[in-house]
Amino acid sequence: MNTNRRHMISSTVCMGLALFATQFGAGNLIFPPFLGRGTGSDWMVGFLGFLIMDVGLAAAAVYSVVANRAGTVDGVVGKMGPKAGKVLLTTIILCLGPCVCIPRTACTSYELGLQTMLPGVPLPIYGAVFFAVTLFLVIRPSKVVDIIGKYLTPALLAVMVLLIILGIADPIGKAVPIEDVVAFASGVQNGYQTLDGIGGVLMTMMLMNAAIGYGFRDKKDIKHMVAGADIISAVLLALVYGGLSYLGSTVSGIEAFAGLEQAPLMVAITYALMGKAGVYALATIVILACLTTALGLSAVVGDYFEELTNGKLKYKTVVVTVILLSYAMSNFGLSTIISIAGPILEILYPPLIVLVLGAFFERISSNHHIIKFATYFALISSIICTFNNMFGFGMDFLNMLPFTSLGLGWVCPALIGGVIGSFFKDELHITETVLDAAAEELHELEESMHQHTALN
Repeated sequence: MNTNRRHMISSTVCMGLALFATQFGAGNLIFPPFLGRGTGSDWMVGFLGFLIMDVGLAAAAVYSVVANRAGTVDGVVGKMGPKAGKVLLTTIILCLGPCVCIPRTACTSYELGLQTMLPGVPLPIYGAVFFAVTLFLVIRPSKVVDIIGKYLTPALLAVMVLLIILGIADPIGKAVPIEDVVAFASGVQNGYQTLDGIGGVLMTMMLMNAAIGYGFRDKKDIKHMVAGADIISAVLLALVYGGLSYLGSTVSGIEAFAGLEQAPLMVAITYALMGKAGVYALATIVILACLTTALGLSAVVGDYFEELTNGKLKYKTVVVTVILLSYAMSNFGLSTIISIAGPILEILYPPLIVLVLGAFFERISSNHHIIKFATYFALISSIICTFNNMFGFGMDFLNMLPFTSLGLGWVCPALIGGVIGSFFKDELHITETVLDAAAEELHELEESMHQHTALN
């Protein structure tokens, strides 16, 4: 094996571990055990739904950016149209920022962390301190945060692995059947809540920049490295989340664990398996991990809106606004944030899934109207179904759509939209596709000529 090949493999492994560290946020730990307890003896079916909508969609979203012809995020979301794509991307950024993810870091670290050590401190006080530290560090970036971050994920992963091993070796209880629960649909809904899939498209830019930083410039090399890193992260996430789902299933028949919300359930399972020492270790790591996650997300939102407005909104102004909004949202509590996020994500995920699949489909057909129409049909159907479920508009016939019981009622409308879109033709788009392919071939030819010149 030559030196360049070894360098590519080692770099890909590093990228894969970095992607795993980014996706394996402390806030996501609470969902697999909750799913396992809610599905009981059918936890594997529930986990399959979770695996598809969390790990699988996140992996597909990451690769979709390098799979589409443009090789950019806009190449994925832009199939809705330039302006509509920007609106969707901005909505996703807001969900990853002040609407859901950043407030959730404070609430999760409070319920999993501080409450176990200092139960008398109220959430608003803790949130004020948490976000004050976040604001100070995000305005004045420090290498200390990066150094801490490098050790937090391995420490958190070590605790989780130990927890899972103990739970398998000596289960807390036995998984029991749960009535009136569609396990797969429950897995899909919990998978939505992690936001791994919705953030996957943006994670790819981090991987591409990392590959370039390792000295790789060829488009095919970068594509292969992103794919390799994607697989590494997906396998690790599947193993950890699967183990945590199993732990949840082992308490499904124990009354003391019934009725606990996501974070208290995780604490209770940890206490049952590892005692107070395990709970304190988990609490400390989760607080620090959530802080670094809040820092990273705040910086991403700040950079995004500064670039979107061509510098009219300054980074510091955006970050301060994001922190203030996040603090306000965090005071609603973790359960409320999750319940608010549910309908939003049920609307956002279907069109995003279609767009991600569209990045692979464009290799088969140059007619972009197929994906465009499918995306809008998925979006409209998800909006109607979500609002009908929330407010009861009397459109119960929507529940008769295929796959609705599995949480996938938007699939058939999307397929119908794709069929309708196939009857529309766009010669300009076809011409652009041909030109893109020609440009790609020209780039590869130039690379070959440079390599040939270097050899001579």
